[in-house]
Amino acid sequence: MRKFQFKDIVVIAASLLMGFGISHYASSSQTVASPTLHGDAAHPAKTQGWVDTQLYFGLGPADAPEKGISETAWRDFLDKEVTPRFPDGLSVLDVYGQWQGKNEKVPERIRSKMLVIDYPRTPQNTAKIEAIRAAWKQKTGDQSVLKVTQPADVSF
Repeated sequence: MRKFQFKDIVVIAASLLMGFGISHYASSSQTVASPTLHGDAAHPAKTQGWVDTQLYFGLGPADAPEKGISETAWRDFLDKEVTPRFPDGLSVLDVYGQWQGKNEKVPERIRSKMLVIDYPRTPQNTAKIEAIRAAWKQKTGDQSVLKVTQPADVSF
């Protein structure tokens, strides 16, 4: 009976895996997947005239999570004010920030949410973004909702 050394086992295992991979893909009748989505007008394969907007919402003091806007209240705002305006998709990230109001001596450390929405730049969509900002300021009394908008080359 032959004794196999470690390198022999590695070679045998690699050969088996390679053989499986080659035969698996050679016999596969699946077509190659496209890198982009097709047939969905809301999520086109190629866009033109789209922008990427990031909105920053202050939730409350970073050192006192029990103060300010709760996660439940944030999601309620998202469900009522944002999603109806942009139902095709968005992203929300938890972020930490600082804000120094015009009458403040030092910056305030703030728990925040960054909302990211990619959309065709139209007057209607711009108005939707401004309505979201105004709704947050009305809800919270915040002075500002930071908005950063840049041209975007989007592909789904």
